[in-house]
Amino acid sequence: MSYLDNVNSPKDIKKLNIDELEALCGEIRELMIKTVSENGGHLASNLGVVELTVALHKVFNSPQDQIVFDVGHQCYTHKILTGRRESFSTLRCEGGIGGFTRPSESPHDIFSSGHSSTSISAAIGLAKAKSLKGEKGKVIAVIGDGALTGGLAYEALNNSAGENKNLIVILNDNNMSIGKNVGSIARHLTTIRTSPKYNTFKNGITRSLAKIPKLGSQLIRSITSINQRIRKHVYKNTFFEDMGFRYYGPIDGHDLDALIDALRVAKSHNHPVLLHINTAKGKGYDFAEKNPSKFHGIGKFNINTGEPIPSGETFSSVFGDSLFHLAENDTRICAVTAAMADGTGLKKFAEEFPRRFFDVGIAEQHAVTFSSGLARNGMIPVFAVYSTFLQRSYDQLIHDVAMQGLKVIFCIDRAGFVGSDGESHHGLFDTAYLMSVPGLTVYSPSCFEELSSMLYQAVYKEKQAVAIRYPRGSECKMPEDYSYQKEDYITFGNTDKDICIVTYGREFENCYGALSQLDNAYILKLNKIKPLNPAVSECVKNAKQIIFFEEGIKTGGTGECFAAMLEEQGINIPFKHICVEDEFVKQASVDSQLKKYHLDKDSVIEEVNKLDG
Repeated sequence: MSYLDNVNSPKDIKKLNIDELEALCGEIRELMIKTVSENGGHLASNLGVVELTVALHKVFNSPQDQIVFDVGHQCYTHKILTGRRESFSTLRCEGGIGGFTRPSESPHDIFSSGHSSTSISAAIGLAKAKSLKGEKGKVIAVIGDGALTGGLAYEALNNSAGENKNLIVILNDNNMSIGKNVGSIARHLTTIRTSPKYNTFKNGITRSLAKIPKLGSQLIRSITSINQRIRKHVYKNTFFEDMGFRYYGPIDGHDLDALIDALRVAKSHNHPVLLHINTAKGKGYDFAEKNPSKFHGIGKFNINTGEPIPSGETFSSVFGDSLFHLAENDTRICAVTAAMADGTGLKKFAEEFPRRFFDVGIAEQHAVTFSSGLARNGMIPVFAVYSTFLQRSYDQLIHDVAMQGLKVIFCIDRAGFVGSDGESHHGLFDTAYLMSVPGLTVYSPSCFEELSSMLYQAVYKEKQAVAIRYPRGSECKMPEDYSYQKEDYITFGNTDKDICIVTYGREFENCYGALSQLDNAYILKLNKIKPLNPAVSECVKNAKQIIFFEEGIKTGGTGECFAAMLEEQGINIPFKHICVEDEFVKQASVDSQLKKYHLDKDSVIEEVNKLDG
């Protein structure tokens, strides 16, 4: 790594020429592929923005010039160039650097985000604050064409984005999703307009005209008006110009010369600029280029074959198969996803039932209200979504689904701890916000059998909105003779014992695993966590103590609702709640996170023995 070994800050790459920068890009890709193969992470998107990120740090002066990466998952090159090269091997590891931008990690990380479409809003706020305080420097928002499908991005563009003279938006287009420009004419015009010689000449002409008394300013306005008309005729993408941006593009996102020229032009302007660049996801790694979806977010994999380390059957795949089999015999069933067909297990459904499969892009709010429209006209929509992303559509869930009394089925993947993605991606909040939604039924399976059966119940037995929440990965270890009989709850062990352990979902495995080593406890497993069946109190009323283990946030969660229900029924038994307190959970393995929050098997034994001591 002859060049990369000498890069410890953005200042170091400003000394390199184009040939050296291109060699540096190759070394960055090599380091990135090796690290992600060992740690997992977002590979395809990061490989696609290597040249762009190098060019940004070549032209701008971070952190005075502030770079905001949308989602933040394509920040790996940025981290390598801003003093974190030596710690890059700790990417997404406990105590290591994060897989997303993190201001607490470096002054070069301006804004933290794990959800998409936020960059332009944040950049406008940053740019406005700079203006109000009289601070120098540009603010650059880097947003992908996928993130541009999110409504928040358009809200930001509509919110006077064009008035911020120190704002630059870079549209990283890796799928031509906003349409093509008019071929070679547009490309040639962009080459001319981003040429340093052209801009020096143009600025000289403008200064000369300004010196002409009376006629000078009128001539400048006339030339500018003609210029705008020509651009609108040549470019189809006039939307950004109408919003007040000076548009440049398309630009080859892997041509360092062209990128550096365009960025220098953007930096020189005293009005907002939008650079439209084309990149290839997975650039430089053949397997990722051919299958960028597979390498978007991937676990450990074999560099030589591109094959992931096998993980076996998962809740996501079982959900996808179960829904597919139901849809084979029921043409009312529709599947909805927000750009996560593969991740949520819907790939087979999409291939076999394309007319009933809807990928709405990164637009969870729209997905929910769109689903409510399907439901209103007699379809059975199933919205498959990660827990962390459903947070974005809470209002629609209440207003457009529950309040309308419509049956939309929410299949909530990645519930609970998710491991190395960290703070922004844990599914720890869904129980708390779902418990407050009137008329919503919430199931929480612990095994594949329960998931399939609960999905059937949701489709054919429930009358209103239903949520089924399940964790990432494989199913829990269940008792050998266990068979789900559609009970709202079930007990394990001798209910005459003094301590009742209450739990649900994945945490049941740790509680049941501990039971054989506990002399004075039994388990109450909740299958339906909302509404809580009032009859469940019969299972605890004779206990001397209750301890509730919950893989979720405390405030408003299932444990608090369970305790409130007992109190309302006049059952006053000492109650202890083991869960996540008022905090965001850092990246680590799921096993480590369970242990830290006293939810692993050994901690269950320890906590119960404290009560029994």
